[in-house]
Amino acid sequence: MNLNFLQSTRTPQPSPLTASQAEGNSQASIQSDQTELREQFWTRFTLDELTNNEWEALCDGCGSCCLIKYIDEDEDGNVDESLVEYTDVTCQLMDCATGYCRHYATRQEHVPDCIQLTIDNLPNMMWLPSHCAYKRLYKGQNLPSWHLLLTQDAVATQQQMRAANVGVAGRCVTEIGMDDDEMETRVVNWVKP
Repeated sequence: MNLNFLQSTRTPQPSPLTASQAEGNSQASIQSDQTELREQFWTRFTLDELTNNEWEALCDGCGSCCLIKYIDEDEDGNVDESLVEYTDVTCQLMDCATGYCRHYATRQEHVPDCIQLTIDNLPNMMWLPSHCAYKRLYKGQNLPSWHLLLTQDAVATQQQMRAANVGVAGRCVTEIGMDDDEMETRVVNWVKP
Protein backbone atom coordinates (compact mmCIF):
# COMPACT_ATOMS: atom_id res chain seq x y z
CA MET A 1 0.00 0.00 0.00
CA ASN A 2 1.09 3.52 -0.67
CA LEU A 3 0.42 6.17 1.94
CA ASN A 4 -0.51 9.31 0.08
CA PHE A 5 -0.83 12.75 1.56
CA LEU A 6 -3.85 14.55 0.17
CA GLN A 7 -3.75 18.22 0.90
CA SER A 8 -7.41 18.90 0.58
CA THR A 9 -10.40 18.67 -1.64
CA ARG A 10 -12.75 21.54 -2.13
CA THR A 11 -16.40 20.84 -2.79
CA PRO A 12 -18.97 23.49 -3.42
CA GLN A 13 -19.56 25.53 -0.30
CA PRO A 14 -22.39 27.93 0.34
CA SER A 15 -21.58 31.46 1.34
CA PRO A 16 -21.14 32.07 5.06
CA LEU A 17 -24.28 33.08 6.89
CA THR A 18 -24.95 36.75 7.24
CA ALA A 19 -25.80 38.15 10.65
CA SER A 20 -29.47 38.36 9.73
CA GLN A 21 -29.52 34.71 8.70
CA ALA A 22 -27.91 33.67 11.94
CA GLU A 23 -30.45 35.71 13.88
CA GLY A 24 -33.36 33.80 12.38
CA ASN A 25 -34.15 35.36 9.01
CA SER A 26 -32.71 32.35 7.22
CA GLN A 27 -35.96 31.12 5.67
CA ALA A 28 -36.35 33.95 3.15
CA SER A 29 -32.69 33.79 2.23
CA ILE A 30 -32.78 30.03 1.73
CA GLN A 31 -35.85 30.27 -0.45
CA SER A 32 -34.27 32.93 -2.64
CA ASP A 33 -31.09 30.85 -2.97
CA GLN A 34 -33.14 27.82 -4.00
CA THR A 35 -35.40 29.46 -6.59
CA GLU A 36 -33.57 27.64 -9.37
CA LEU A 37 -33.74 24.27 -7.62
CA ARG A 38 -36.27 21.67 -8.64
CA GLU A 39 -38.45 20.43 -5.80
CA GLN A 40 -36.75 17.62 -3.89
CA PHE A 41 -34.30 17.22 -6.76
CA TRP A 42 -32.05 14.93 -4.70
CA THR A 43 -34.82 12.30 -4.58
CA ARG A 44 -36.09 12.70 -8.14
CA PHE A 45 -32.93 12.88 -10.23
CA THR A 46 -29.62 11.06 -10.42
CA LEU A 47 -26.47 12.97 -9.58
CA ASP A 48 -25.53 13.28 -13.24
CA GLU A 49 -28.94 14.85 -13.99
CA LEU A 50 -28.50 17.74 -11.55
CA THR A 51 -28.03 21.34 -12.59
CA ASN A 52 -24.95 23.17 -11.35
CA ASN A 53 -27.05 24.99 -8.72
CA GLU A 54 -28.51 21.70 -7.50
CA TRP A 55 -25.05 20.12 -7.33
CA GLU A 56 -23.78 23.07 -5.32
CA ALA A 57 -26.81 22.94 -3.00
CA LEU A 58 -25.88 19.41 -1.92
CA CYS A 59 -22.85 20.72 -0.04
CA ASP A 60 -23.61 21.05 3.65
CA GLY A 61 -20.67 23.41 4.18
CA CYS A 62 -19.02 21.26 6.84
CA GLY A 63 -15.54 21.94 5.43
CA SER A 64 -14.27 18.42 6.18
CA CYS A 65 -13.20 17.89 2.59
CA CYS A 66 -10.78 20.80 2.97
CA LEU A 67 -8.92 19.11 5.81
CA ILE A 68 -5.54 17.62 5.09
CA LYS A 69 -5.79 13.86 5.13
CA TYR A 70 -3.66 10.76 4.75
CA ILE A 71 -4.98 8.10 2.41
CA ASP A 72 -3.79 4.53 1.92
CA GLU A 73 -4.01 3.29 -1.65
CA ASP A 74 -3.23 -0.15 -3.00
CA GLU A 75 -1.18 -0.67 -6.19
CA ASP A 76 -4.31 -0.13 -8.30
CA GLY A 77 -5.14 3.19 -6.65
CA ASN A 78 -8.09 1.80 -4.66
CA VAL A 79 -8.75 3.40 -1.29
CA ASP A 80 -9.85 1.55 1.83
CA GLU A 81 -12.14 4.10 3.55
CA SER A 82 -11.25 2.67 6.96
CA LEU A 83 -7.60 3.62 6.45
CA VAL A 84 -8.21 7.31 5.72
CA GLU A 85 -6.91 9.61 8.44
CA TYR A 86 -8.14 13.19 8.66
CA THR A 87 -6.17 15.87 10.46
CA ASP A 88 -7.55 19.08 11.93
CA VAL A 89 -5.22 21.02 9.61
CA THR A 90 -6.96 22.75 6.77
CA CYS A 91 -6.15 24.48 3.55
CA GLN A 92 -4.68 27.95 3.75
CA LEU A 93 -7.90 29.40 2.30
CA MET A 94 -10.15 28.11 5.07
CA ASP A 95 -11.52 30.57 7.61
CA CYS A 96 -11.24 28.35 10.69
CA ALA A 97 -13.76 30.45 12.62
CA THR A 98 -16.58 30.09 10.08
CA GLY A 99 -15.53 26.86 8.34
CA TYR A 100 -15.82 28.43 4.88
CA CYS A 101 -13.33 28.99 2.09
CA ARG A 102 -12.20 32.62 1.93
CA HIS A 103 -11.88 32.56 -1.88
CA TYR A 104 -14.17 29.76 -3.01
CA ALA A 105 -14.93 31.19 -6.46
CA THR A 106 -11.22 31.70 -7.26
CA ARG A 107 -9.73 28.99 -5.04
CA GLN A 108 -7.81 27.26 -7.84
CA GLU A 109 -6.00 30.50 -8.63
CA HIS A 110 -4.75 30.51 -5.03
CA VAL A 111 -4.34 26.73 -4.60
CA PRO A 112 -3.76 25.13 -8.02
CA ASP A 113 -3.93 21.57 -6.66
CA CYS A 114 -7.42 22.10 -5.28
CA ILE A 115 -9.58 19.18 -6.40
CA GLN A 116 -13.03 20.06 -7.71
CA LEU A 117 -15.57 17.41 -6.75
CA THR A 118 -17.48 16.35 -9.87
CA ILE A 119 -19.79 13.51 -10.79
CA ASP A 120 -16.88 12.00 -12.76
CA ASN A 121 -14.39 11.88 -9.90
CA LEU A 122 -16.87 11.17 -7.09
CA PRO A 123 -16.55 7.35 -7.41
CA ASN A 124 -12.84 7.70 -6.58
CA MET A 125 -13.52 9.92 -3.55
CA MET A 126 -15.31 7.56 -1.19
CA TRP A 127 -12.95 8.75 1.53
CA LEU A 128 -15.26 11.75 1.88
CA PRO A 129 -16.96 11.90 5.30
CA SER A 130 -19.85 9.50 5.89
CA HIS A 131 -22.25 12.44 6.31
CA CYS A 132 -21.32 13.98 2.93
CA ALA A 133 -24.45 14.38 0.79
CA TYR A 134 -22.54 13.62 -2.41
CA LYS A 135 -21.22 10.35 -1.04
CA ARG A 136 -24.52 9.39 0.59
CA LEU A 137 -26.58 9.98 -2.56
CA TYR A 138 -24.00 8.16 -4.69
CA LYS A 139 -24.35 5.17 -2.35
CA GLY A 140 -28.16 5.31 -2.50
CA GLN A 141 -28.57 6.74 1.00
CA ASN A 142 -30.68 9.68 2.15
CA LEU A 143 -29.44 13.12 3.09
CA PRO A 144 -28.60 13.47 6.79
CA SER A 145 -31.64 14.69 8.73
CA TRP A 146 -29.96 18.00 9.52
CA HIS A 147 -29.15 18.91 5.90
CA LEU A 148 -30.24 22.41 4.90
CA LEU A 149 -32.27 21.07 1.98
CA LEU A 150 -34.41 19.20 4.52
CA THR A 151 -34.56 21.67 7.41
CA GLN A 152 -34.88 24.81 5.24
CA ASP A 153 -33.43 26.63 8.27
CA ALA A 154 -29.73 27.52 8.33
CA VAL A 155 -29.65 28.09 12.09
CA ALA A 156 -31.34 24.75 12.82
CA THR A 157 -28.97 23.01 10.41
CA GLN A 158 -25.92 24.52 12.09
CA GLN A 159 -27.19 23.55 15.53
CA GLN A 160 -27.96 20.01 14.44
CA MET A 161 -24.60 19.67 12.69
CA ARG A 162 -22.82 20.72 15.90
CA ALA A 163 -24.93 18.23 17.87
CA ALA A 164 -23.92 15.52 15.38
CA ASN A 165 -20.25 16.55 15.77
CA VAL A 166 -20.02 17.61 12.10
CA GLY A 167 -18.01 20.52 10.72
CA VAL A 168 -14.61 22.16 11.02
CA ALA A 169 -15.69 25.63 12.18
CA GLY A 170 -13.93 26.50 15.42
CA ARG A 171 -11.85 23.33 15.55
CA CYS A 172 -9.37 23.43 12.70
CA VAL A 173 -6.02 25.12 12.22
CA THR A 174 -4.45 26.47 9.07
CA GLU A 175 -1.67 24.71 7.22
CA ILE A 176 0.22 28.02 6.99
CA GLY A 177 3.54 27.68 8.78
CA MET A 178 3.01 24.03 9.67
CA ASP A 179 5.50 21.38 8.59
CA ASP A 180 4.68 17.81 7.57
CA ASP A 181 5.94 16.30 10.82
CA GLU A 182 3.61 18.48 12.88
CA MET A 183 0.67 17.72 10.58
CA GLU A 184 1.16 14.00 11.15
CA THR A 185 0.58 14.54 14.88
CA ARG A 186 -2.78 16.25 14.29
CA VAL A 187 -4.88 13.26 13.19
CA VAL A 188 -8.44 13.51 14.54
CA ASN A 189 -11.24 11.00 14.94
CA TRP A 190 -14.22 13.35 14.58
CA VAL A 191 -14.40 12.93 10.81
CA LYS A 192 -15.68 9.48 9.82
CA PRO A 193 -15.07 8.35 6.21
